[in-house]
Amino acid sequence: MMERTLGLIRDVPDYPQPGVLFKDITPLLADPAGFAAVVDEISGLFDSDKIVGIEARGFILAAPVAYKAQAGFVPVRKKGKLPAETLEESYDLEYGSATIEVHRDAFAPGDRVLIVDDVLATGGTAAATVELVRRAGAEVVGVAVLMELAFLKGRERLPGVEVRALLTV
Repeated sequence: MMERTLGLIRDVPDYPQPGVLFKDITPLLADPAGFAAVVDEISGLFDSDKIVGIEARGFILAAPVAYKAQAGFVPVRKKGKLPAETLEESYDLEYGSATIEVHRDAFAPGDRVLIVDDVLATGGTAAATVELVRRAGAEVVGVAVLMELAFLKGRERLPGVEVRALLTV
């Protein structure tokens, strides 16, 4: 089932710029059985109190994973999108930098937190999210992604963090 499910990921050449092969998950999300299989698989990977979803596609996976795992859902958003007091972390991208935030009170001390995203690429966003969770007083139990782009070596930016990917390309 998982092989068929992962076969629903479409390759889009030259998007968002020439030379990039974009992995489009929208056909997978549109397939009820495929989407359910991914949510079921990720929800069983780690035991956690809270599931963090990284804006924006991480929300699509993390919210149903949190529901299935009977855990709380916490959004990590781009700077300026959260209404209450936040912690923020900046990181470098291939083409610039970005800042993400989480509500300062999103976690109780000692919460066990799983970070969920669609893709692990260079690891910058995931590493910044790990730092935010730790600064908020919670424990990162792992990072789970639908797909890891291994050639970009993002896992190397997450030393000491268990990373699990359903698909590695």
